Amino acid sequence: MAGASYESPTEYINHHLTFMVKQVGDTSFWSINTDTVVTSIVLGFIGLGFMWWVTRKATAGVPSKTQAFVELCVTFVNDQVKGIYHGESFWVAPIALTVFVWVVLMNAMDFLPVDILATGLGAVGLHNWRIVPTADINTTFALALTVFALMILYGIKSKGIGGWTKELFVAPFGNHFLLWPFNFLFQMVEWISKPLSHSLRLFGNIYAGEIIFLLLGMWAASGVYGTFFSGVLNLGWAIFHILIVLLQAYIFMMLTIVYIAMGEEHH
Repeated sequence: MAGASYESPTEYINHHLTFMVKQVGDTSFWSINTDTVVTSIVLGFIGLGFMWWVTRKATAGVPSKTQAFVELCVTFVNDQVKGIYHGESFWVAPIALTVFVWVVLMNAMDFLPVDILATGLGAVGLHNWRIVPTADINTTFALALTVFALMILYGIKSKGIGGWTKELFVAPFGNHFLLWPFNFLFQMVEWISKPLSHSLRLFGNIYAGEIIFLLLGMWAASGVYGTFFSGVLNLGWAIFHILIVLLQAYIFMMLTIVYIAMGEEHH
């Protein structure tokens, strides 16, 4: 039963929220959350492998249910890109689709039964392994900073390095030299807020969902009735959490498209 081998609820929660950390070098400052990195890479290969497999099996005639589902997802993402991004979208649509599929898969790890998973991983020596990559703020910040870098690259590609740099000092208040410091400060606030809000929104929602699953799972340690109510409540929360998993992936994808489009806007 969940939590039966732990001395207190705090110990139970702390155990499931502890990363498998690998220190880099002799300093404790640099470290890698091995579980996050490995799980993210595996899920990335699964997502790309699935899309590749469907593409290889695609036919021009009546599509299979799997092909129809993938075509529906691709069309949906492509329509979202066309509605927001008005430049050359050759790369933007694949980026958006990749982000959506990857984030959905990472979020969906929250549905795996944490205690059964912990027992199985513990049997092979992995006693601290967090299976939800997007419940790690390092993951969401890495994704958001990648989108941030793409926004800058697309902005420089559209305006040139000179035009892009000029906008940092002349927008939004005007190009008078006395306004340059205020323009630059305003631009920095706007630019810094984008990766912060982009990453923290996804992390906060998935982390909160993980905590709720753990709290509900603790009831299973209180006997037969606790196990029953824990199962019922976990099922109810899981059904509701499906919406959160998909919605947060959709929001992250949409903000990716919006930020890249904003990077190319001329002020």
